[in-house]
Amino acid sequence: MASSGDNDDTAASKRFPMRLARVQSAAGTLTTGQAALQRPQRLVREAAADAARLAPPVGIGLDSAAVRKRMVDRLRAGGIADERVLAAFAQVERHRFVDTALVNQAHEDTSLPIGFGQTISKPSVVAQMLQTLLHGSERRGRLPFANVLEIGTGCGYQAALLACVAERVVSIERLAPLAARARGHLAAAGFTQVEVWHGDGRLGAASRAPFDAILSAAGGDDVPAAWLEQLALGGRIVAPANGTRPGVQDLVVIDRDVGGFLRRVVGEVYFVPLKSGAE
Repeated sequence: MASSGDNDDTAASKRFPMRLARVQSAAGTLTTGQAALQRPQRLVREAAADAARLAPPVGIGLDSAAVRKRMVDRLRAGGIADERVLAAFAQVERHRFVDTALVNQAHEDTSLPIGFGQTISKPSVVAQMLQTLLHGSERRGRLPFANVLEIGTGCGYQAALLACVAERVVSIERLAPLAARARGHLAAAGFTQVEVWHGDGRLGAASRAPFDAILSAAGGDDVPAAWLEQLALGGRIVAPANGTRPGVQDLVVIDRDVGGFLRRVVGEVYFVPLKSGAE
């Protein structure tokens, strides 16, 4: 506390906030009132300077087309030649379909966890599957396929890619939380032509059949009979199935024509097991 011998100015200088009677400037000494009049003008000048510094960003962000172009360039260099596939990868923003903690890795060629013991496959694997599905497909419609069935929705990323080449996609996910999450991802990204079902993928979707194409992201002992029954004439199934080597699956392609079904193996892959039932 100030002693009785302190004058008002001395006492004020020891308190906070201090009373400022004068403001020093480069031009000289201004009274407090004069400084207050000049303050708005100074703020306007500073704001204009800030605005000049805050130019439109020129870097590459996660939502940048340049990021996806780099991924597409890697896919092309890795042997993906179908321009319809490359265009789909350029359009769909993969970071929208993964956890926020993983967005920095979203456009790298790596699989990522999506919860519940499941993963989103590497872009190169998904691209190869799509290219195999599309190979030789010719249709006079706006898109290569009218109606596609996907088994194993996961986070919804592959369903979004399929929506770029199909007028309608029905996707089945056996895990209810993942199905709900995928619906949210797809809706937020604007893919309204994708219908996500929670159910047993082995049973297909008879009420929406026939399908021009069926793509599975899970593999079992063999391709379920329900898929064959729901495949349209001229349609194709691409799915993993257990092969002769332990721990490795065959990538199976089945085409349907007037003579029946033609099955062939086009490579080796590894996907999660195809399970029955829904949870």
